[in-house]
Amino acid sequence: MRHIFIYILLFSVILSCNAPQEKKVSIPKKIEKPAPPKKLFGYILDDYKVVKSKIKRGETFGTIMDKYHVGPGKVYEIVNKIKPEFDLRRLRAGKNYTILKSKDSTEQAKVFIYQQDLIHYAIVDFKDSIFTKKVEKEVTVKLQKASGIIESSLSQTLDDMHVSPIVANDLSEIYAWTIDFFRLQKNDRFKIVYEQKFIEDSIPAGIGRIRSALFEHSGTPFYAFKYVPDSITGIEEYFDDKANNLRRAFLKAPLKFSRISSRYNLRRKIAFYGRVKPHLGTDFAAPIGSPIMSTANGQVIESKYRGGNGNYVKIRHNATYTTQYLHMKKRKVKVGDYVKQGDIIGWVGMTGNTSGPHVCYRFWKNGRQVDPLKEKLPEAEPLPKKIQEQYLVDIQPLKQELDAIPYQTKN
Repeated sequence: MRHIFIYILLFSVILSCNAPQEKKVSIPKKIEKPAPPKKLFGYILDDYKVVKSKIKRGETFGTIMDKYHVGPGKVYEIVNKIKPEFDLRRLRAGKNYTILKSKDSTEQAKVFIYQQDLIHYAIVDFKDSIFTKKVEKEVTVKLQKASGIIESSLSQTLDDMHVSPIVANDLSEIYAWTIDFFRLQKNDRFKIVYEQKFIEDSIPAGIGRIRSALFEHSGTPFYAFKYVPDSITGIEEYFDDKANNLRRAFLKAPLKFSRISSRYNLRRKIAFYGRVKPHLGTDFAAPIGSPIMSTANGQVIESKYRGGNGNYVKIRHNATYTTQYLHMKKRKVKVGDYVKQGDIIGWVGMTGNTSGPHVCYRFWKNGRQVDPLKEKLPEAEPLPKKIQEQYLVDIQPLKQELDAIPYQTKN
């Protein structure tokens, strides 16, 4: 019996020796890659001390640099070196800026980044040599749709829908000559497709243009489609579903909010001199700095300062009509620029011979100055017949898209 037990024990040992051994698997350690360094416009932020702030009223580039240990001599050198590309004397209060300063004990500023808006930045680098560059963040445009039924006003309806007031303003300008927005009726309704700008696909960066719209006023539908009839000027216009232009050829005044302080008058008598001197323009009084608009599409043929006219701009609209805008504080356009109706071309001032802030608006018809308030001004021209057929084809999918948008009502 004892022998049997020994045999069993030996047999068990032999079996255990011949049994396959479990292999040990070594798991390699996961090597974590270091996170890429944080950058701002190409600068590695870890290399600098970063200061973000906002330009205060009265601050200049010089006063800002003084806080970060850059002396007047260096400031003068920087300002003059980059002036042709970027004028540092024109920094505006309320704009954001970033300073990249050294990490050593001096903490001296090396780079100045000025944020003009959400999209546009200007970089001034003076850590070694001095240079500047303008940076434009990549912007994507997404089409947004909105619709509504008027209960009180257009702006209130869009506000209730959390749509930017810019859209209401643009819509009222598109239909300014077609619909009286002060006389909207309850249950008038609209549909719009407009552009929304985004930075990095997610950060809202403002409203673009309205692509198409349908406004039903008193039961009558009014379509509007954005179109560029002339590739040379690139000016956008809005036309209806029959290729008619939605605007008039000329605005009634070059200012949005103003009063007429002196009319066109061929028999104006100047009290101080006691003699008659014709006044060949219409004066619109407004505060200094008020934006002056081109009253129609056209091309700038003069933009300069001269004698009693002060700063002025002259625009040829076609072979028949030309307009001129006098006494500007500052001009925004130069000779050769194409402008569209409503574009800002300068700002109200008191340059030249003037006793108060205003714009003298002069109007030529066939080379002769006339009173625009008494002229029967032309309608805006419809699309040329040679491109009407293509236009009507192009707007078909846009019209179908508008028609398919359901009207949104308040919850």
